[in-house]
Amino acid sequence: MLSRLVTRHLATSSPRLKDPWPLPHTPEHLASTTTPTSVPPPTPLPRPNEIPSTLRARLLYQSRKRGTLESDLLLSTFARDHLAAMDEAELKEYDRLLDEPDWDIYYWSTGKRTPPERWAHSAILEKLSVHAKNEGRVVRRMPSLTE
Repeated sequence: MLSRLVTRHLATSSPRLKDPWPLPHTPEHLASTTTPTSVPPPTPLPRPNEIPSTLRARLLYQSRKRGTLESDLLLSTFARDHLAAMDEAELKEYDRLLDEPDWDIYYWSTGKRTPPERWAHSAILEKLSVHAKNEGRVVRRMPSLTE
């Protein structure tokens, strides 16, 4: 009896605390990770004379070390599966995409947000979206560092 009264009192008297870390794909997370439209696109670091093999190695590393597990898993498996077949123009486009905020890339590729005009017709983002759909239902895990 006492526990029911305490439970009822807590349910009616205390305001619900807002979760500081909402789960991805929830409305709260989508709202809290939106990049304002007033923020200009990122300016890539100039890397003159970077050869394609160095570019591939850097992109592989940057795909794996993003900062969010969701982005790390999505981008590292994409890089593992697609970087070797990309030509130099595709590598440079992927490099520019990786300059965008993690959650923007994640939600653009999963179809939860519409990409901005600069990415609306991107072949790389389209390939990433297909990869994110995982229609083959492949169990994905972080690629080995020695692969």
